[in-house]
Amino acid sequence: MKLDDAYANVPYIPGGEDYPPRWAAEAAAFREARTPGRDDLGLPYGDTPRQAYDIFRPEAAPEGTLIFVHGGYWFRFDRSYWSHFATGALARGWSVAMPSYDLCPDVRIADITQQIARAIQTIAGTTDGPLALAGHSAGGHLVSRMAQPGLLPTGITDRITTITPISPVSDLRPLLHTSMNDQFRLTEATAAAESPALMPDRLAIPTHIWVGAEERPVFLDQARWQADAWSCPLRIDKGRHHFDIIDALKDPESPLMRDILD
Repeated sequence: MKLDDAYANVPYIPGGEDYPPRWAAEAAAFREARTPGRDDLGLPYGDTPRQAYDIFRPEAAPEGTLIFVHGGYWFRFDRSYWSHFATGALARGWSVAMPSYDLCPDVRIADITQQIARAIQTIAGTTDGPLALAGHSAGGHLVSRMAQPGLLPTGITDRITTITPISPVSDLRPLLHTSMNDQFRLTEATAAAESPALMPDRLAIPTHIWVGAEERPVFLDQARWQADAWSCPLRIDKGRHHFDIIDALKDPESPLMRDILD
């Protein structure tokens, strides 16, 4: 398909194939080192095994809860790869919740959007204080979709202080021209309906979009399309690519973490 190479990240990142196993190992080590009883793993929010989330808590009463949604083109990974990326928010005194979700082709992208909305409602129902939403790649798409009016109850959206899509896919229509659409089963209509850059209306939640300066050109385009459509700031992170841009989540004082939590 003519856009397969344009949306391929691994071949254009040095050692790209090594990132997922390294993430998984670092995440497992992080969980192993945590104080027993402080966190909860595998809490259900839906009726399938993947509809579950982990929540990591700081030492003191939390300032709020960051909900981080992982990427993987809606058909890869789960919450177990990303636990260590909670480090920065925990150091700032925030809890961090990380949901998994069912994957394509077992479900459609629109179904995953609904699952993340349900996850956020469940997490909000068991936590107090502000909520911050952040997501990477496909996860950036999913947290952006939460700004659709009516998708979440007003009592929850009033608590959301920021939405931070990181290297998001904001217009799904180009994916129709990739072989990945065998997994997604998108049509022109469903791709448009699920595209944050094409949302006719959105909630007035402060949003900052991040993308690495060394990313594939289409991801720079995708970030710009959403920033332009939403009239929100676009941060282009110098020297970062699609995989290492999220390293800043581990640094409590990074500009990315300041955008998410301040």
